[in-house]
Amino acid sequence: MTYDNASWHYEGNFPADLPENAGATHIALFLSWAVLNGLAGDLHIQEFTADLAQLRGRAVTPGEWFLSVCDGKLVDEDLNEEGNRFTHAYYAGDDGLHTGEGYYLSDYVDAFPDAETAYHVPDTWASFDTLAPILARRLAAWRKKSP
Repeated sequence: MTYDNASWHYEGNFPADLPENAGATHIALFLSWAVLNGLAGDLHIQEFTADLAQLRGRAVTPGEWFLSVCDGKLVDEDLNEEGNRFTHAYYAGDDGLHTGEGYYLSDYVDAFPDAETAYHVPDTWASFDTLAPILARRLAAWRKKSP
């Protein structure tokens, strides 16, 4: 299953002043956080160990890692079972645990109020660090609610 794909964003109503890789930043920040917080699928743990080490060491930005390793796509094999269930609930909003608030893209936009658009959020570790506590709270809340 594909949750998101950078091409869905830069092929649509995308700001002309940005490079296409800006269409991946919101996906990259989420997946990087998930992978670094125990939600990684075997693909990343077993097959992309060197790339994962670079991500952990912050030798590459989340976007660079994501575009290189995931080809701009967030798919189910990127995540373990819990990661997929959380992503269904929070990123995709598919299981009814939320009441219209708290979906990832809403939190993402709220975390960066000074960005002109969601696509203008920079692919940096500072952006990651801004978003990480929000994602951690959402995961903790989801774990309390999920069966």
